[in-house]
Amino acid sequence: MIYGLGTIIPRFLHYAVMTPFYTRIFYNNTGNYGIITELYAWMVVILVVLTYGMETGFFRFAQKSQDSEKVFSTALVSLFITSVLFVVLVNIFITPVSALMDYRNNHDYIRMFAGIVAIDAFTAIPFAKLRKECKAFQFSIIKIANVLITIVLVVFLLKIAPGLWEKSHGWFRKVYNPDYKVGYIFVANLISSGFTLIFLLPVILKTKLTFDTGLWYRMVSYSYPLLLAGLSGTINDALDKIILRRMIGESDGLSVVGKYGAGYKIGVLMALFIQMFRFAAEPYFFERAKHADAKETYSFVMKYFILVMLVMFLCINLYLSVFQYIIASTYREALIVVPIISMAYLLYGIYINHSIWYKLNDLTIYAVYITVLGALVTIVLNVVFIPSYGYMASAWAHIASYGSMIIASFIFAEKRFKVNYNMKQFIPYFMIALGMVAFGRYFRYPGLEWELIINTLFILAFIIYAQYKDKLLTIFFKRGA
Repeated sequence: MIYGLGTIIPRFLHYAVMTPFYTRIFYNNTGNYGIITELYAWMVVILVVLTYGMETGFFRFAQKSQDSEKVFSTALVSLFITSVLFVVLVNIFITPVSALMDYRNNHDYIRMFAGIVAIDAFTAIPFAKLRKECKAFQFSIIKIANVLITIVLVVFLLKIAPGLWEKSHGWFRKVYNPDYKVGYIFVANLISSGFTLIFLLPVILKTKLTFDTGLWYRMVSYSYPLLLAGLSGTINDALDKIILRRMIGESDGLSVVGKYGAGYKIGVLMALFIQMFRFAAEPYFFERAKHADAKETYSFVMKYFILVMLVMFLCINLYLSVFQYIIASTYREALIVVPIISMAYLLYGIYINHSIWYKLNDLTIYAVYITVLGALVTIVLNVVFIPSYGYMASAWAHIASYGSMIIASFIFAEKRFKVNYNMKQFIPYFMIALGMVAFGRYFRYPGLEWELIINTLFILAFIIYAQYKDKLLTIFFKRGA
């Protein structure tokens, strides 16, 4: 639950504060929000490259080694060197890098972009150490502080500062540019990332820095497939925001990306709960592997994960008339993607659960095979269907991609680490949930009050059915979620 606070609260603050704020600040310029959506999609991709699987590698080798401090120090030094090198290279080759990302006239955006990603990559290992040491409270406080600092700075720079600039006749008029707008979002994020690094200094500095070349080589050998897998996985997550602009055309591309990004934000609320689960579950799964009943535990977790996520899926989509106010009205045409994106992330959560088989058995090369397959599905569907169907093709590509990854993972695990998940038992649950969402979408309710009442009864009915069949509430409260 504390990890949940460290994940849910920052993300919730971002959705509840920043998404409404951005879409209303850029109410008449959806292209500006498109810039934010696209560049942060690039950040997701680059962050995977700069961390190159070291986070999971740290967990694995800290578990196997008697000297976990040496593992931490080796990973930390490695990420420090590569992060600094990345910033230096981006600044040296700023012109071609900006041209590649199609921001030829905004070199400053790319410089700040590089700084943010580099700091976030470097701090991944200190955060991993906090997770390993079960310092969930400290982990969560720093994560929440990062978002709060960002919010305060963004609101000041985009909302308060323009008014001060109008009234000022001194130094403030020289240092502040009211037309910079989107650029100040990256300024705020760079400052908040810097503060996060400062907050993590006690974790970093109390460690005696050593670098074990042999250990590093073994960690990289273990982790590089996770880099390839992670890169393929981020293609599934971020590619659509990057190529939509280029396939639709420069004139409307950023505007379409902005609208799609806003609708996507609501659908991706599912990812909040999945991320919360992953932070707590990954170390737990590794620890549980020592026990004789590990496979039964993994099956148990998968079962109740799916049931709880289906409840969340229903809450997001049956209360969409409420959630729609997160984004400004000029973006709401993209709400049509919300059921698709939220279901896609539920499938991704199933894959995250199942993927423990190759991590436990040092078979991370299979992560590459699986996620490359998913990436190929994403690329093909986006390239083929975006010209005809726009961002709807991108939304459905997520379903196809994550679905193909689940199937591939089960096929590969069959002879290597088979767990009896009995996936057929979930078919009725999915059918009921999808039927309820379809009804909620196409039925004409007499009014919002009736819509909320009827849809709440749907959710309660689903929970009662899950309690009757699988004792959802009993297990939930007995074992603790």
